[in-house]
Amino acid sequence: MTITPSQTVGPFFAHALPYPHDWELVPPGHPGAVTLEGRVLDGAGDPVPDALLELWLGRTGDRGALRRGDGGVSGFGRCATAPDGTYRFRTAPPAGPYLSLQIFARGLLRSVLTRVYLDDGPDPLLDGLDPARRATLLATPLATPLTTPPATRSGDAYRFDVRLQGEGETVFLDF
Repeated sequence: MTITPSQTVGPFFAHALPYPHDWELVPPGHPGAVTLEGRVLDGAGDPVPDALLELWLGRTGDRGALRRGDGGVSGFGRCATAPDGTYRFRTAPPAGPYLSLQIFARGLLRSVLTRVYLDDGPDPLLDGLDPARRATLLATPLATPLTTPPATRSGDAYRFDVRLQGEGETVFLDF
């Protein structure tokens, strides 16, 4: 059998993968809810309008991965980027020091995986990085919402931009 090259992973996400309220891992008003917002950028710093992000909480939650609208916590969410590259999730705080974020985008041969740290505390991965690389894994507190109207936001809000390559490239993990 001949080995053939990989194919890129998109951009076909909008046809089958998004589902209603996919970005809401917790309902509005959930105690301790965290809003995570940001942009996906390419190597030139331009927005990626057709990426798909998956957020993993680090615990399963009590309502299943795909059920929405009936309260409780889901351990998984999915969000397609808007034309300006923005995305948002409403989630519970992570079970550990970070949230896991997987990015699917045109031009990638495989999806990429990173971590989103809401606090800059001691961590084996963070501690092994130089300060500039470490900063690419840290979400910053957000006073002014990027995508979420203030009336629909609940709890703390953070910004986390994903830079797919180039200057300030986000640290991605191999698994």
